[in-house]
Amino acid sequence: MKRRHTLALTAAATAGALPAWMTDSVAAEGKPGAANGNGAAGERVLRYALSAAETTIDPAQINDNTSRTLTSHIFESLYCYDHLARPPRLVPLVADGEPEVEDSFRRWTFKVRRGIYFADDPAFKGQKRELVAADFLYAIKRFADPLLKSPLWASVENFKVLGLAELRKETLDKKAKFDYDRPVEGMRLLDRYTFQLQLAEPRPRFKENMAVPDLFGAVAREVAEAYGDKIGEHPVGTGPFRLAQWRRSSRLVFERNPHYRERVWDCEPAADDAEGQAIAAKLRGKRLPLLDRVEVAIIEESQPRWLSFVNGELDFLDRLPPEFVGVAMPGGKVAPHLAKKGVRGSITLQSDITFYYFNMEDPVVGGLEPHKVALRRALGLAIDTEREIRLLRRGMAIPAQGPITPHTTGYDPKFKSEMSEYSPARAKALLELHGYVDRDGDGWREKPDGTPMALEVSTQPEQIYRQLNELLKRDMDAIGVRVIFKTAKWPENLKAARAGKLQIWSLSSLGSGGDGQGMITRYFGPQAGNQNFPRFKHPAMDAIHEKMTVLPDGPERLALFAEARKIAIAYMPYKFQVHRLVADMMHANVSGYRRPAYWNGWWQYVDVAPGPSPA
Repeated sequence: MKRRHTLALTAAATAGALPAWMTDSVAAEGKPGAANGNGAAGERVLRYALSAAETTIDPAQINDNTSRTLTSHIFESLYCYDHLARPPRLVPLVADGEPEVEDSFRRWTFKVRRGIYFADDPAFKGQKRELVAADFLYAIKRFADPLLKSPLWASVENFKVLGLAELRKETLDKKAKFDYDRPVEGMRLLDRYTFQLQLAEPRPRFKENMAVPDLFGAVAREVAEAYGDKIGEHPVGTGPFRLAQWRRSSRLVFERNPHYRERVWDCEPAADDAEGQAIAAKLRGKRLPLLDRVEVAIIEESQPRWLSFVNGELDFLDRLPPEFVGVAMPGGKVAPHLAKKGVRGSITLQSDITFYYFNMEDPVVGGLEPHKVALRRALGLAIDTEREIRLLRRGMAIPAQGPITPHTTGYDPKFKSEMSEYSPARAKALLELHGYVDRDGDGWREKPDGTPMALEVSTQPEQIYRQLNELLKRDMDAIGVRVIFKTAKWPENLKAARAGKLQIWSLSSLGSGGDGQGMITRYFGPQAGNQNFPRFKHPAMDAIHEKMTVLPDGPERLALFAEARKIAIAYMPYKFQVHRLVADMMHANVSGYRRPAYWNGWWQYVDVAPGPSPA
C-alpha cells in the first residue's frame, strides 16, 4: 500500500484548538489494521479498502465514487433508501415525513426533524449546533457559488430553482463575492424547520434528489466560513460518523459521531426475502451506528487488496477483483477453503455502466460530420466486449446495449443493439468508405485528408487499466488504427476531462436513484464539462431531455427513453461496454451487509464482532 504524508488537520484559520478526537492517536501505523479491535477493548471496527483515491470530502466539490462513499457517511440528506428493501424504497432520514407537493410538481415543501445535531467542531465555539431548514438552503446555494466551481452545478441548475441561476450569473458578471444572504425567489425559509423550493418547471421526481447526500446533504454555514477553501479537509455533518484521521490517497479513519441522534436499526425487507429477514431478525432495534470505527485503506492494485482480505487485514472486500473470482467464488459460490473460515460472499448486478467517451470538440474523433460519426462507430464495432467480459472480468459483467443502467427507468433487458456488436469487418468497411485508409503502407490508417492519425487514450496506472489497454490496443491494431496511451492519476484525468483536454477516456457511472434520466443527462448540451464529458450537443437530444424532465412517469416518458437511445447509438459520443456484476466478500465477524441499490451509504447498518483478526 502506497504511503503519503499525513494531511495536517489544523484549525489555525479559526484560532480554535482541535477537538480531542482529531489529535488523539486513532490507529497504529503500518498495515490497515493489524487486528480488529486494535483500539479500546471491545471496539467494533470495520476495516476495508477502496480501489481509487478520494478527491475531497466537500459535498459541493466532488464527482467521484470514492469521495461520494466517504461523504455519504458524514453528511445526511432528507431521505434515503431502505438498506434492505428490494425493490428499493425511499424513506425519511432527517425529514419529518413526506414533502408537500403543489403547483404541478413545481413547489416542494420539506420539514426537518427537530433535535438533530451536527458533530462537534471548533466552528461552533463550544455550542451544540442543531440541524435546521436553513442548512439545506445554504447547501443548495453553495453549488451556485462560482468560487467553488462545483462540478454538480449544472445538475442543480437544471432543477431551475427560481432566481438561483440569476444570482450566480450576476455574481459572475460583476466578478463579485457570492451573496449567501440575498433572498432567492424560489428558496423560502418558512420557519426554523421548514423550507420551500419553487421550481420554474415541473420536477415529478425531485424527491429522489433529496436522497443524494453529496447533492442535498446539509452543510453548516459556520463550518464552511471557518475553513474557507479548506472545507474539503474538515467535513462536519449530522451523519453517523466523523473523520478522525486522513492520509491523502492512503488511509482514512472514521469514528462514531458521539452526538448522533437516537436512531435504531429498522430496515424492512420484503416478506419473501429470506436473507433480508434473517438480517433484520438479528439487528432490528439496535442503535445506529453499530460500529465504533471504520478504517478505509486506499489500495489501488487488485492483488494487494485481495491478499489483505485473505490475510485478515480487511474484514470486508468491496468488489472482489475479477481475476480472483475463479479462486474465491467459482461458479458463484464461496470456495470451500474460504467457506470453512466463515467467509461469505454475494454477487449483485449493479446499476452501473462502463464506457469510453470521445471528446466531441476534438479535431480527430469529435464532430457530427458523417466521417467523424463513422469513425466513432467503427471504433465501437472493433472493440471485443465479450472478450473483455471473458478474459478480464472473468464473466462478471453483461454487455451494455445502450446508455441506461439496470434497475432504473428506461432499461430494457431484452433490447439489443450495435453497441455490443463486435465486427472488425464492418469496422474496416466503414473506415474505408469514409476515407480512413493506409496510404503509405506503414500499416496504420491516415485521416481522410491524408495526414497521420493516432488516437490518444487517457488512462490510469493501475493494473485493471493496463489490462484494458492491452485489449483495446489489440482491437485497434486489428483494424489498423494507431493508439497512444497517456497515463495519469485519476484526479488529474478528471480535471483535464472537465476542461475538455482529453480525447478518449474510460470511465464508469453508478446509478444514484431509480430513474434512468441521469444517463440521458450525460448527453445534455448544458451539462458539457460536467456530467456531459464528451461535450455532446444535439438539439433533438436536448429537447428529449427537457421534455423527459417535466413529464410524470408513464408510457409517454418511456417512449422518450427509446428515442434518446436511438440518438445515443447513432452518434456514439460514448462507446458503452458493460454492466458489472459485483462480488463482495466478508469474514464471519461481519453481519448485516447488503450492497446498496443506488448509493454508497451502508456503514451504519452493518455490525462487526469485536475481537482478534478473523484470518
